[in-house]
Amino acid sequence: MSTGVFRKATRLFGVPEPAPLAKPVAMIKKPVMSHHAVTIVPGVKACAAARKLEEQRFLSREAPKLPLRNCDYPNCECHYVHHADRRSGPRRAREMGVALDGYSGEEKRGGAKRGRRKNDR
Repeated sequence: MSTGVFRKATRLFGVPEPAPLAKPVAMIKKPVMSHHAVTIVPGVKACAAARKLEEQRFLSREAPKLPLRNCDYPNCECHYVHHADRRSGPRRAREMGVALDGYSGEEKRGGAKRGRRKNDR
């Protein structure tokens, strides 16, 4: 059924037209930090278990709860330090200054128009 016929029928039978829908407001989403990580920073008087885990990064959802299960200090002062990513430091050879492919120049991809067709230029 076309919208013109619908409008005519609603006017004929006295049915009011539905109000126009409001434009949806774009929802602001918080960025999902799926690799959010924490490290455990031992307090001044920390147990051996906390000292073992001192340099290790954990995904925040997998980090052990503080105080640790086998912590033997009643007033544990250990705490978390938060990181945006589980990984630390450069990971790729290029990030470390090593050119594995023999090319050490800057990337030149993604320029204005690329392609082999005449209308791409």
